[in-house]
Amino acid sequence: MVQKTLLILGATGAVGQQLLQQALAHADVARVIAPTRRALTAHIKLQNPIVDFNALPNDAAWWQVDAALCALGTTRKIAGSAAAFRRVDYDYVLQAAQCLHQAATPTLVLNSSLGANAQASGLYLRTKGEAERDVRALGFGSLIIVRPSLLDAGERPDRRRAEEFGLWLNRHLAACIPVAWRAVKVERVAASMLAAALNAAPGVSVIESAQMAEHD
Repeated sequence: MVQKTLLILGATGAVGQQLLQQALAHADVARVIAPTRRALTAHIKLQNPIVDFNALPNDAAWWQVDAALCALGTTRKIAGSAAAFRRVDYDYVLQAAQCLHQAATPTLVLNSSLGANAQASGLYLRTKGEAERDVRALGFGSLIIVRPSLLDAGERPDRRRAEEFGLWLNRHLAACIPVAWRAVKVERVAASMLAAALNAAPGVSVIESAQMAEHD
């Protein structure tokens, strides 16, 4: 396989950190571009533009890559308000996708969520669904949407009570929970995204949570 240049958005988050680690270690990846707010640990393969996500440089040459992987995301608790949550999970995602499409990047892998639906009543799933819908409309040559269930990222101080309870159920009653609803380790989500980016097929495809959870 010809080595590829990848761009990772959200490289400081739970999934993004795993993506970055796996991409830098992968023999088929020549270079990784990871725009972030703060500097990352240096690596021979890594280009790390420091950016303001409220004012992305849409004409930067580094938007043009073989494939991009978007792991941008937060929670309402971390963001502090519904508006701040939407800014990250919708505005930043769509603006970055527009920059990538404008630069003729052919492939985008988008981390979304199980149950994402633009018509959902809840803020989280509705926002994820709207982001999916509007990124689809851009018309990438290859768009892969990854929809994990509850993410298992180990111990985190910012975890919500609902997440804590969900992970407790998964750890103690996994056999009773349908595969589609089981928690998925962030390492597995990242591995699925990376494989999709390196082996992209034309059109739109979706990787559901069950396809990732069954490997855990």
